[in-house]
Amino acid sequence: MGFLVLNDQKQGEMRWIELAPDEKAQTSIVLHDRELVARMDPEMNLGTPSLMFYSDSFDAFYEEIKGRGVNVGEMVNMPGGRVFNFSDNEDHYFAVMEKSK
Repeated sequence: MGFLVLNDQKQGEMRWIELAPDEKAQTSIVLHDRELVARMDPEMNLGTPSLMFYSDSFDAFYEEIKGRGVNVGEMVNMPGGRVFNFSDNEDHYFAVMEKSK
C-alpha cells in the first residue's frame, strides 16, 4: 500500500511493525501478531478492525494493487466519493476512498 516501515521491533516473542505513509506522518499503524496477543490476553477482542484508507492517487492505487494480485472489488460511487474494497490473505475486507481535492 506504499507505507514505509518506521520500526520493526522484537522483544522476546513479541514483534511489532510500525507503518506510516511517510516519515513525517503524524499518525502511524502498529501491527502485532494476533495469535501471540490472543495467547497473552485471551479476553481481548481481536476481531478485525474496520479500516478505510484515503488515497489522492485513487485510480493509480487501484490499478497497482489489482496488478499485484490482490483481491480488489469494483469501484463504487458513494455520496462521499468513489470507493473500492480489497481483502487481505485472510479474507478480511478494507476500503479505500478517493481523497477529495
